[in-house]
Amino acid sequence: MAASLDLTHVLYDDSSLFSLFLALMTLSPILLMVAAYAALAVYTREFIIIVMWVGQFACEGLNWVIKRLVKQDRPIDYIGNGYGFPSSHSQYMGYFASFLICHLFFRHEFGSTGYWLLDFAWRAAVYSAVSAWAGLVAYSRYNLGYHNSYQIFWGFGIGVALGVSLYVVCEYLPRCRPRSIFGKTKVLLLDNPISTWLQIRDGWDVWTDGGRGEEWVRWRAEWDRRQVTARKTN
Repeated sequence: MAASLDLTHVLYDDSSLFSLFLALMTLSPILLMVAAYAALAVYTREFIIIVMWVGQFACEGLNWVIKRLVKQDRPIDYIGNGYGFPSSHSQYMGYFASFLICHLFFRHEFGSTGYWLLDFAWRAAVYSAVSAWAGLVAYSRYNLGYHNSYQIFWGFGIGVALGVSLYVVCEYLPRCRPRSIFGKTKVLLLDNPISTWLQIRDGWDVWTDGGRGEEWVRWRAEWDRRQVTARKTN
């Protein structure tokens, strides 16, 4: 029996550039799950990124379960496969945006320009960009006919609830209450032979920027040293 893999198959109005743009937006979560998460997790070995990635898989699993419990059809039966409630794309981006914004707001310290207004504008621009991306993906599912507004709002809401909840349990509470069960569990996950062998770290627990600035300083010092050596040899 033949089947269609609907992972990258998107129907859109080829006479509209906006429809094409929304079709590309609706595909962007695939790039997050396959490329961005995997590359960041392997390269940085950051605990927070691994937790966020695992949570994203859990979010998809929860969506799969809810769809088969509710069994609500899509608004247009020939567009999209499977059930429509809740929208998996909206839930995906709701989780992604809420978890990331929580992390940026509570843990990450942006580099300062020396002007508080510019610093505030930059932070607001980052939050707005992440929120707009999530909103465009959710809206694309409505505009392209894959879901109705009810399915999208519920999907987005479930994603936001899961993202905030996971961040609170895995990051906020362990930091605020290190002696609680949440703090002890996080220490256990980081301080064990397997995590040590994999070199998993929690950079934001040591540096406000996750260690990016410290790494750059070390790189710059080594780069300057090599430049001086190269000039002497020439």
